[in-house]
Amino acid sequence: MILNNDKALKVAEFLLQIKAVKFQPNNPFVWASGWNSPIYCDNRVTLSFPSIRTFIRQAYSEAVLDYFGKPDVIAGVATGGIAQGALVAQELGLPFIYIRSSAKGHGMGNQIEGAFEKGQKVVVIEDLISTGGSSIKAIQALKEAELDVKGLIAIFTYGFKVADENFKNENCPYVTLSNYDYMIEEALNKDYISPNDVDSLRKWKDAPETWNK
Repeated sequence: MILNNDKALKVAEFLLQIKAVKFQPNNPFVWASGWNSPIYCDNRVTLSFPSIRTFIRQAYSEAVLDYFGKPDVIAGVATGGIAQGALVAQELGLPFIYIRSSAKGHGMGNQIEGAFEKGQKVVVIEDLISTGGSSIKAIQALKEAELDVKGLIAIFTYGFKVADENFKNENCPYVTLSNYDYMIEEALNKDYISPNDVDSLRKWKDAPETWNK
């Protein structure tokens, strides 16, 4: 789900403006998975721009309340969701915890850092959804700790079908502030891409593993 159309386009505009998102359909990026990608996304860049950081923090916070109601705690997914999650928790006056990708190898051996109690309602904050794999692992860790996961919110998703399937299988709804389709629309409107690029960019979303091979 998307928060709303106007905000989705505004978030897309901001991400393009600060080069958190870049399109290079003719000179693709290569992901660690080996996939060729016409788009690069690093939402951590938003943290360096106070006015944009504020807009995104407020949009996240509105989405928490509108879609899931006020939870007992906000949880950030390491690493991109930690700073964003802490900002949202501050905005809503809530406790904050974060989830490591795996249990810590020393000390207390925690995977979830911070104070919480079993049965508490939690909304998860992520910065980016691709396949949803890291998000699902975090959600599973929270459930294993007997927290009540109400849903997840991210800044941006590529819109892959596998992500939708992963969240559906985990029975966890998710909301994003913007997505790939809005990003293409805004990039075209602001001349970051040409009309000739659009068909190729849309084909990538449908079959990223074979695109431009």
